[in-house]
Amino acid sequence: MTQGFDIIETKPAAAPLDIAERVLSAVNRLVVRLSAVALVIASFVLTYSVIVRYFLKISTDWQDEMSVFLIIGAVFMSAAAIQAGRGHVAIEAITGLLPPHVNMARQILVDAASLAFCAFFTWKSWLLLAEAWEEGFHSGSTWAPPLWIPYVLMTAGMMLLSMQILLQLIQGLTGRGHIR
Repeated sequence: MTQGFDIIETKPAAAPLDIAERVLSAVNRLVVRLSAVALVIASFVLTYSVIVRYFLKISTDWQDEMSVFLIIGAVFMSAAAIQAGRGHVAIEAITGLLPPHVNMARQILVDAASLAFCAFFTWKSWLLLAEAWEEGFHSGSTWAPPLWIPYVLMTAGMMLLSMQILLQLIQGLTGRGHIR
C-alpha cells in the first residue's frame, strides 16, 4: 500500500542522438526502397527505348534523360543509407593494423573531412537548385525537362548524406560509434 500515492514508473526520455538515429534510419530504409524502384524503372525505360528504336524505328528522345534523372536520384538519395553501414570505399588493410584508439581517431578525422566535403557539396547543390528554379532552366534536349528535378534529388541526397556523417561523427566523438 502506498498510502494515497501512486508510484508511476517512467521510462527515461530518448536521447536526441537516439531519436536522430532512428529517424534517419527510417528515412534511409524508405529511400533505399524508392531508389530500387527508380533503378528498375530506369532499366525498363532503357529496354523499351532499345526495342522501340531497333524494331519499330521510332525515335525516343526522352528516355536517356528520364533514365539519367532516375539514376541520379537513386545514387544521391541512397548515399546516406550506404554511409550508415559504412559501405563506401575504405582501406581495410589500415584498419586491421592500427590499435583501436588510433583507429577511432582515424575514423573521426575521416568523418570530419567527409562532412566538410559533403556539407560544401550540399551548399553548392542548394545554390544550383535555386538558380535552376528561379531561372527556369531546362535541359537542351527536345524533351526539355526542368533541371530542378535532378538538382532537387542531388541536393536532398547530399543533405541526407551530410546528416548521416554528422550523426556518425557525433557518435564517434561520444564513444558510441562503430569503428571501421
